[in-house]
Amino acid sequence: MDYLYSFANASVTLRVVEYLHNIPKIPVKLITVIHSNDGWILRIKMNRCLNEREHKNLQAFMTEVGVPFDPEIKLQLVFGDLSMGHSPIQVMRRYQVAIVSHGKPDREEIEEFRYQFVRGLGHCPESLA
Repeated sequence: MDYLYSFANASVTLRVVEYLHNIPKIPVKLITVIHSNDGWILRIKMNRCLNEREHKNLQAFMTEVGVPFDPEIKLQLVFGDLSMGHSPIQVMRRYQVAIVSHGKPDREEIEEFRYQFVRGLGHCPESLA
């Protein structure tokens, strides 16, 4: 089972990643974190289907801080290639997309991406706040 949501900025994205790490009952298999021009996209893949209560709790939290996301064809292909085992580097090159993390993300990966991006631009866009 997959959950796909978009978030406005890095702070909210970090909050979601921390939430998923700190709730042991949620059987997260992997998380894909993508940065786009207008925000962040998280794909959460579970080890198993959630029961109704787990599903509703997760869905309630996610819609409180983000928006369910319906990917365009390009991102569907990105997620498909990642699911088939292609490396994030290959997928980023092929589709020109910024995959910040794929697997078990930690706060440091997202923070480092944010730091490097802001440093390169010389200012902090709203999506990286």
